[in-house]
Amino acid sequence: MRTGWASPDQSVNSARAEVADFAFIRRQKLSAAFPGLRLVIPAGVVKVRNNDCDYRFRANTAFVHLTGMNAGDITPESVLVLNPTSAGHEALLYIHPRNDRNEETFYRDRRHGEFWVGPRLSIADAEKIYGIKVCDVKELQSLLDQKAESILMRGEDSFVDQHIAAHARENDLITALSELRLIKDDFEIKQMRHAVDATIKGFNDIVKALPEAVGHPRGERVVDAAFYGRARVEGNELGYDTIAASGAHACVLHWIRNDGVVKSGDLILVDAGVEVESHYTADITRTIPVNGKFSAAQRKIYELVLAAQSAGIAAVKPGAKYRDINNACMRVLAEGLHDLGVLTISAAESLKTENGLHRRWSVHASGHMLGLDVHDCAKARSDQYLDGVLQVGEVLTVEPGLYIQPDDQLFPAEFRGIGVRIEDDLLVTATGSENLSAKLPRTVSDIENWIVELQK
Repeated sequence: MRTGWASPDQSVNSARAEVADFAFIRRQKLSAAFPGLRLVIPAGVVKVRNNDCDYRFRANTAFVHLTGMNAGDITPESVLVLNPTSAGHEALLYIHPRNDRNEETFYRDRRHGEFWVGPRLSIADAEKIYGIKVCDVKELQSLLDQKAESILMRGEDSFVDQHIAAHARENDLITALSELRLIKDDFEIKQMRHAVDATIKGFNDIVKALPEAVGHPRGERVVDAAFYGRARVEGNELGYDTIAASGAHACVLHWIRNDGVVKSGDLILVDAGVEVESHYTADITRTIPVNGKFSAAQRKIYELVLAAQSAGIAAVKPGAKYRDINNACMRVLAEGLHDLGVLTISAAESLKTENGLHRRWSVHASGHMLGLDVHDCAKARSDQYLDGVLQVGEVLTVEPGLYIQPDDQLFPAEFRGIGVRIEDDLLVTATGSENLSAKLPRTVSDIENWIVELQK
């Protein structure tokens, strides 16, 4: 097996990646928060799907953020270590480096051998591309055996978990890693734009696929597949499982089975995002009339949700409270529901915390932070996120919705089974906000024209 091969072409474009300088700054910020402590952030391990088949690997978000590595360059079981020095920390990246045909693992290791999974970066190339000292992961144990007070991002790699004792500040590390992602740097904003643009292409694909979906017994899967193809062509993967919810399925908030029919005359709610190679994801929702035209009832609910979203978008500006976004959306929804005659109390009364009757039809919050995770920065302290103020450079969604269950007798029959959500991705700017997904139609007339144009 080891003889009779030509010399392999191991040439790689090892130019320093644009992200390298940004990742260095991120590591410096983390270092300053934990002086004298060794910090260990594993990329994670593969997860078994069935028997000897694994899920496609997706590295731990904190590891991605601090190394800047693209999806195709990361190997499972990689680990980032920030080792304390007198000047702060030295970053050490442990990877499974490229092997060659003289190593038995090349042929026998189905998870790491290049005969099985293809070539990886060499240590030298990884160092040049990402601007960080790189070591073979085989050397990791010897470092961990050098006793030092260490904080581990626990639960990502059982081997590493076994070698590092629990530390009282582990939760502090999780919080710091989450808050470090709240304000996006210039590279991250560029990647978010890329993810949004790819996602918009995916929504165009969905509209083009609707006629085929109508004629298929599992039309939602046709829609799902159309977007998934775009995600794989334009990026790394889906940012999260696509929701392709036609008809009353739109009233199921996390409908990801996507196995229903798509009927002319119904709406289809699609919540989807492309994760690009840098792991940043968009998160956009559109509710689309399958036959290209909103009915009177559909239009009434849609325009109420659109008005709520517009109010939420208007609330996005630096210095505003994060909760102002949800409050603005809910105020419009409650007033609209009152005007429709379904609230038994005034909108003002319903909006009081102890009442909330309007929440029967809108049970989720109207947005969240967005970035490497679709629900990014989730472990940030409340005063930095949910109860904090908006800051320039944050990226978030605004996504109000109304969901009228098919058996909801408080609404007239023509509204039952209608679910509408509209979601866009906003960048907080010095003067307010920028809707990164503004190119995707939002209004009734623009959506109807969009469908006509793409289905010519």
